[in-house]
Amino acid sequence: MDYKDRIYEDEICEDKICGLNLVRRLGSGRVIRPAEKGGVPFLTFPSLDGIPGIVHGFSTRLGGVSRGDLASMNLSFSRGDNPERVRENYRRIAGAVGFSVDDMVFSYQTHTNHVRIVTEDDRGKGYVKDRDYKDVDGLVTNVPGLVLVTFYADCVPLFFVDPVHGAVGLSHSGWRGTVSDIAGVTVRTMQEAYGSNPAELTAAIGPSICRSCYEVSEDVIVQVREQYPREMWPLLYDTKENGKYQLDLWEVCRQNMIRAGIRPERIAVTDVCTCCNPDILYSHRASQGRRGNLAAFLCYGRSGGNSL
Repeated sequence: MDYKDRIYEDEICEDKICGLNLVRRLGSGRVIRPAEKGGVPFLTFPSLDGIPGIVHGFSTRLGGVSRGDLASMNLSFSRGDNPERVRENYRRIAGAVGFSVDDMVFSYQTHTNHVRIVTEDDRGKGYVKDRDYKDVDGLVTNVPGLVLVTFYADCVPLFFVDPVHGAVGLSHSGWRGTVSDIAGVTVRTMQEAYGSNPAELTAAIGPSICRSCYEVSEDVIVQVREQYPREMWPLLYDTKENGKYQLDLWEVCRQNMIRAGIRPERIAVTDVCTCCNPDILYSHRASQGRRGNLAAFLCYGRSGGNSL
């Protein structure tokens, strides 16, 4: 079975933890693993779980207290939710994944490729104190216990772990961030700030919209063609009879990571699509914009909460 055939086939499987009925891509080998604590389900990468000191997770829309279109684990203060409900959701997901809410540092996402070096002075920004920055879609740090947090509802979460230098990176990659190579910018920022060797990094591409769900217009594809050689185009997108295209953000991000020097065998590519799983994950496309936000969490070293 070749790549193009495989991506259009799905497998619905009931995961034992929390009974999540996830639609997965066939042939992926369960890249994502559901976990649960205190009635709060979340998703993890086994490849990252195996790295000592790493605490990470990706939220679902389950296990929170938000209501209506935001039900129930909405992690955004900007979607019209009651702030106290959002704070309760954070307390719940923090307790499940294993960190302290006081240690979180939020991105300020505007679909750029800007990456911020996070220091001790940033601890709590976005949650316990205001952010004094904006236009930040990626975060990197080598401060033990700081929890990087980025937000999603179809865009691609990118996880980077440098176990040699004790550094991590977490970046939000929509189509603009993907085409402008936020993956490569994140890797280069870790190289410059911490001496990271890309060949020693472990990376993961998290739950987000899949190729078969992500229809785009020609203006997007023109920018893809400008950045990647012609022989790679069939791997990155399909042309439809209606003049639209199906873009594979997962594969473009993977190629960006490889071009940045990460070894292919050290990159875990998600097998879970947000748009295929609207009952479990928020999807902007599936909900036509009526949704909350998911979040990705990444920490090296011990945060104030329970460790995984």
